[in-house]
Amino acid sequence: MTTAARTLTARTRLTAAAAVVAVLAALDLGLKAWAERGLTGDRSVDLPVIQLRLAHNPGIAFSLGDALPAAVLLTGIGAIILALAIATWRATRHTISLPWPPLAVILAGAIANFLDRATDGVVTDYLHTGWWPTFNLADTYIICGAAVLVLLSLRPERARQPAL
Repeated sequence: MTTAARTLTARTRLTAAAAVVAVLAALDLGLKAWAERGLTGDRSVDLPVIQLRLAHNPGIAFSLGDALPAAVLLTGIGAIILALAIATWRATRHTISLPWPPLAVILAGAIANFLDRATDGVVTDYLHTGWWPTFNLADTYIICGAAVLVLLSLRPERARQPAL
């Protein structure tokens, strides 16, 4: 394959990754805006498996760091997002590195929660199971993307293939 074809393929993967991040982050932010307007007070919506209930988390996962100033959390999370963005970009460049789709999904969740926190210092949560802390779609992106990366890491090593 020519260098131009490899570059086009890498560019296509990078564009796809950026689109995944943008669409998934926008979806979560839209649902958070809906939850802020539609689930005010003690109002909740009971669905067959899950309940929609408004909550706000000043910390990170499981409210860890909830006593830290929002600026400290935003700085740390911003550094993590930068590292994820670099890893995702590098994964789109080389097909033998980490797979870009789960990285893009994790990045979308991290960016959505970061942007939500940047407005008022808390993350809007709206999915409640009764047996797990209330969470949001961005949290689901992060967990599912990480789970896929773990599962992919358990695959037997394949022969190294040249990057496309």
